[in-house]
Amino acid sequence: MIESVNVLVVDFLEWLAAGPKPYAEVMEVWRTSCPRLTVWEDAVDRGLVARRLRSDGQAEVALTASGLALVDARAVSRLELID
Repeated sequence: MIESVNVLVVDFLEWLAAGPKPYAEVMEVWRTSCPRLTVWEDAVDRGLVARRLRSDGQAEVALTASGLALVDARAVSRLELID
């Protein structure tokens, strides 16, 4: 599955792996109007990230279980390259 995911999408997922980020920050950093760079849309369409509301009503973006699994698989494959 890793091979079928755009490298920029993987970078986005790894950036989110540290923890949920405010939706506004995600849009500021990762949204683009270029039709060839659809990082945000690709991650959402593949079910790798989700937007959710915090208890204070603010929106945030976090990895889904699928997104976390992909980041974990990528980390394992990197370790295998080192061995």
